Amino acid sequence: MNYFAHSSSVIDEGSVIGEGTKIWHFSHICSGAKIGKNCNIGQNVFIAPNVVIGDNVKIQNGVSLYTGVEVEDYVFLGPHCVFTNDLYPRAYGDWSITPTKIRKGASVGANATILCGIELGEFSMVGCGSVVTKDVPPKTLVLGNPAKVKRVLKDENKEI
Repeated sequence: MNYFAHSSSVIDEGSVIGEGTKIWHFSHICSGAKIGKNCNIGQNVFIAPNVVIGDNVKIQNGVSLYTGVEVEDYVFLGPHCVFTNDLYPRAYGDWSITPTKIRKGASVGANATILCGIELGEFSMVGCGSVVTKDVPPKTLVLGNPAKVKRVLKDENKEI
């Protein structure tokens, strides 16, 4: 094992976790999930089957990543941000998974909600509490409910 997992976390057999990654209290990594190198997975994080997470990703406490979510390298996911994976969820019948992509260097603020089928562009930022219902262009800050473009980001988002 070349990663750290707190003793209270649950790591299902069949998950892949990269070197140097840290997984903290009460988190659950499901079988089929793939997590890159040097990630930091906070307390009470749920990562569903087949979720893909790149390298150097920071996931804060209380985040759930459901099947269909793909997170590229150097992404920041703030506390309790929410990702969905079915546009018309019901308690009965089959789920219809709609993929969501979070591109390299993107940041999602605390308590933001990202609807499924969305792409957050490279180095984009989603403000705290925002509800994202449309794709976010690269290097763009969006805020509000529904989230709207506030401004284009420049030098403060240096490329990695």
